[in-house]
Amino acid sequence: MLFLTQKHFVTIFVEMFLTDSNGGHIFVGGDVCVSGHNSGPVFEEQPSSLIYPEGMPEGKVTLSCQARASPAAIYRWRVNGTEIAFAEDSHYTQVAGNLVINNPQNGRDGGSYQCLAINRCGTIVSRVANLKFGYLHDFPPESRSPQTVHEGAGTFLACQPPAHYPALSYRWFINEFPNFIQPEGGRWFVSQVTGNLYLANARANDTGNYFCFTTINMDISTKSIFSKAVQLTVYPNANPRKAAPNIRVRFPAETYALSGQTAQLECFAYGNPIPKIRWRKVDGILPPKVGASAEGPTLIIPELNFDDEGMYECEVYTSEGRETHQGRVSVQAQPEWLQVMSDSEVEISSELQWSCAAAGKPRPTIRWLRNGQPLTTQVSHICAHTHLTTDILNNGRLRISNLALEDSGMYQCVAENKHGTVYSNAELRVQDATKITLAPSNADINQGENATLQCHASHDPTMDLTFTWFLNGVLLDLEEPNGHYRRLEGKETIGDLLIVNGQLSHAGTYTCTAQTVVDSAVASAKLVVRGPPGPPGGLLVTRNDDTSVELRWSHGYDNHSPIGKYVILGRSSQTHDWKRMRTDPANIEGNAESARVIDLRPWMDYEFQVIASNILGSGEPSMPSQPVRTKQAAPTVAPSGLGGGGGNRNELIITWTPMAREYQNGDGFGYILAFRKQGMPTWTVVRVPHVESSRYVYSNESLSAYCPFEVRIKAYNKKGEGPFSQIAVVHSAEEEPTVSPRRINATALTAFEIQVSWDPIQHLNINGVLRGYEIRYWRQHEREAAADRVRTAGLESMARVTGLRPNTLYHVTVLAYNSAGTGPPSPRTTVVTKKPPPNRPPGNISWKIVGSWVTVRWDHVKSMDNESAVLGYKVSDMLPPNTMILEKSKNSITLPLPKDSGYVVVEIRSWGDGGDGAAQEAIVSQDSGTGMMVQNSSGTSGSLCTSFLLFTSLVLIGSSGL
Repeated sequence: MLFLTQKHFVTIFVEMFLTDSNGGHIFVGGDVCVSGHNSGPVFEEQPSSLIYPEGMPEGKVTLSCQARASPAAIYRWRVNGTEIAFAEDSHYTQVAGNLVINNPQNGRDGGSYQCLAINRCGTIVSRVANLKFGYLHDFPPESRSPQTVHEGAGTFLACQPPAHYPALSYRWFINEFPNFIQPEGGRWFVSQVTGNLYLANARANDTGNYFCFTTINMDISTKSIFSKAVQLTVYPNANPRKAAPNIRVRFPAETYALSGQTAQLECFAYGNPIPKIRWRKVDGILPPKVGASAEGPTLIIPELNFDDEGMYECEVYTSEGRETHQGRVSVQAQPEWLQVMSDSEVEISSELQWSCAAAGKPRPTIRWLRNGQPLTTQVSHICAHTHLTTDILNNGRLRISNLALEDSGMYQCVAENKHGTVYSNAELRVQDATKITLAPSNADINQGENATLQCHASHDPTMDLTFTWFLNGVLLDLEEPNGHYRRLEGKETIGDLLIVNGQLSHAGTYTCTAQTVVDSAVASAKLVVRGPPGPPGGLLVTRNDDTSVELRWSHGYDNHSPIGKYVILGRSSQTHDWKRMRTDPANIEGNAESARVIDLRPWMDYEFQVIASNILGSGEPSMPSQPVRTKQAAPTVAPSGLGGGGGNRNELIITWTPMAREYQNGDGFGYILAFRKQGMPTWTVVRVPHVESSRYVYSNESLSAYCPFEVRIKAYNKKGEGPFSQIAVVHSAEEEPTVSPRRINATALTAFEIQVSWDPIQHLNINGVLRGYEIRYWRQHEREAAADRVRTAGLESMARVTGLRPNTLYHVTVLAYNSAGTGPPSPRTTVVTKKPPPNRPPGNISWKIVGSWVTVRWDHVKSMDNESAVLGYKVSDMLPPNTMILEKSKNSITLPLPKDSGYVVVEIRSWGDGGDGAAQEAIVSQDSGTGMMVQNSSGTSGSLCTSFLLFTSLVLIGSSGL
C-alpha cells in the first residue's frame, strides 16, 4: 500500500479509478461531452417504494425512471446492488426508462431498486425504491373461549390478529355484520395498536357475540377479514359498586415519530362512573391542532414538527378519583438539504471543492458517488507528473485537486439516516484553458477613418467560444444597426473588431474578451483618434466699453493635432442665432488666449463662444460666456417710418416706428420732434418720452384743413441726442368736401341694372384727398334717408348699380367723400328699370346627329305684356364654355360633337332689353341619334333674379325620333 502526504503532490502521479462493489470499472462510454451542447442527466421522475399484494395473479409492478439529458439518456437498473439483466425469458422488461416486473413474487422480487441514467456526460443513480409484499392471513378456525363480567366492572376482548404486513386497522361488530361498536360516550374503545376491544364498565345489554374486524390497505388493493366470535356474558348487579378510574391502555414511555407525519397516543381506563379523559403537554402548551382529541382516548397530533417534542400526560378522572400516565414524544426527520451542489465547469490543473450539508434526526451521514458509484481512490503507478485527484473530507466536503479531463462526470452527494436518503446532483466538466493567441495592437487614426483591432484565441474544442469588446470598461454593442462597431466575420477563433468612421469619442483602451462558459482570456490595446480640437475652457469677459469687450480663455484638448486658429461667435439678447464677430486682431492665432470683440452696439446684452480649429477641422464651441452688457452711449440712428395725417379738425398727427432695443443705446430714452408749415422758417420742437411712443398730436384752432407740414425726428437717452431723420411732409386733418358733383345722368341697362354718370369735381374744393364717390338710390314713395348706397374707389365718374327691381322708378343722387366724410348731395335724377325678361325657357328642344355634327332646334319664346320683348337667343356650349348670340328669327343651330367625349351639353335661353331669360339644358351624345326634350306638366320654372336662374324639370325621350 502506498501512503501519500502533501509533499508528494508535486512529484507523484496518482491515478484514480472508479470501481463498483465487485471491483469492476464503470465506463460512461463514447464521445466527448461538448459544453454548451450536451448536458448530463437530471431526473424528472424517480421510482417510489411500493407494497404489492402477495399472491396476486397475473399482476405487474412499474417503477418509473425518466431523466432530462442531452444526448438522451440510456437506463440501467439495480436490485439489491446487482445490475438487472434483461434476457428474453426474464420477468423483467424495460419500457423507455421504466422497469416493469411481471408477476411479482415475494421471495424472488422483493428488495431495493435503483435506476441509473447514463449519457456521454456521466451517470446518476436514483433514490432507492423498496418493493415489499403485503399480506394478511386468516384468523384461526378454532372457536374462542367465552368471557364473563359483572355489571359495572370493566373488561376487554383480545383481537389476536393473524400474521400480516403492513399494519392493520381494527373495528369490532356485535352479533352480526355490520353492527359496529360505537364509543357510547367513552364506554367502548378499540385500540389501533393491539386491536383489542375495551369496555370501561359493563351493562346487562352488552351480552352478545363479538367479532374483531381487521383491514389491510396496500398501494393497489385492500383486504378485510374478521375473527371467530367471542361470547361475552354480563352478570346483572342490582347495585353496581362504584370504582375509581384504572388506566388499562397506556401509550409507550417513548414514542418516536417523523416530522410531517401524525402521532397517535392511546389512553383508556376502567371505572364506574365512566372515566373522562383529558390531555396536556407537561413541558409546554398543548398545540391547538390536536382539536377535540384532547378530550378523547386517542390524542392525535397532525403534521409533527420539532416544537411538538416533549412530555405528554393523559389524565382519567371521575367523582371517585383520578389517575395519570406520562410518556415522551420524540420527533425525528428524514434528511433535508441545507446546501446542495451546483454544476461546475473548471480548467485543467485547477482545484474544485464541493460542499453539501443536510439536516435530519438522527444526524445524516454523507457519502459521494461519481457516475453512480461510490467515490474511492486507488494508486496505480508513480511517474514524474503531478496528478492527484480526490480526498473525501469528513465534514461533508469533496475536494478535487489538480483536475484532469478524466475527472469530468456526474457527481452525487448522498445524505442518509434510518428514515430516508436524499441525493444532490451536479455535473463537473474539466476543460482546456482559453488563451489569446493574437492580441490587438495600439492604433492611431484620423477622425472619420476606419480601424481594425485583431483578437484571436484558442479554447477547449468541446465548448463554444464568444468574443466581446469593451471600451474603457463599457461593453460595446456590435449588433447596433448603422453603428460604428462591427465584428469581422470569420472563424470561431477570430474576434477582430472593425471601427467604422472613427470619432473622437472612440479613443481609449479597447479590451477583447475571449470567453467560454468555463473561463475567459483578455487582451487590451489603445486607440488614438486625431481630430478637430475640443472646446476651449474658462471663457471670461475681462473688460467692456460701449462698442467692444475683451475676452480671455484657456486652451482645450488639441486631440493630437496642434490648434491653428480661433474664431469668436456672439449673439445679443435680441437674437437667437450665433454669428461670427469682428475681432481685433482680425485673425486669432492658435497660441492666443485673448482677443477683443469690436463693432458692438452700446447698452446691449451679449454672449460669446470660442471655437478652435486645426488642420482636421473646427471643434465644438466653448460653453457660452456669462451675459455681459456694453456701456451706454448716445443714439446713433434716427427713428424710421416718419409720417402721419388724418385725425380731427384742426389737428396735425405725426407718427413713427418705435426704436428697436438694439438702437436705443441707453436708458432714459425718448424722441424729439421738429415741425413747421411748409414754407415757414421757424421749427416747433417737442420732446416725447417713453420708447414705446409712436405718435404725437398737435392741435391748433388756426390750423386749416389739409395743410402741409415739414416734419423731422431724432432719438435721445441720458447720454445725449442722436441725428435728425430726413424731412417728411405731413398734412393736417382733412374736412368734409364742400361741393357736390354736377350733371347727374342715370340710364336703365336691364330690368335689374342701371348706369350712373356725373361730372368730376376739382381737388381744390374738397378740403383733402378725394377718395371717391357715393351713389344713393331709392324707390319712389321711399324716404331718401332709407336709400341704398354704393361707393366707388378712385376718380371714376361712372358706375353701375345692380340688384334692382324691374320696371321700377328710382331716385338717384351722387356725393363726393374723403377721409373726413361725405360732401353735399348732387341734384337728384330719376330712372325707370326695364321690364323683366320672359321667365320661360325655350321649349320642345330636339336634335339630330349627322356624322360628327348635331343640329339643335327649339320653339320660340313669346313675351307677355309685362315682360320685355325677345331680341334673340343665347346658345351656350358648356364643354368647353362658349356662348353664341342668335337673332330672334333663328330657332336652330348646328354644333360639332367633341371627339374626346362624344357628347355636348347645350344651354339655350332668350334675351332682350330686360336681360337674359330662363335657360333650358340638353345633353346630346353620339349614341342618342335623334331625340327630344319637352317640358313636363309642372309648367314653367320659378321667377328669375340677377343672381341665379331656376331651370325647368325635363324628361328625355329616347332615339325613336322627333
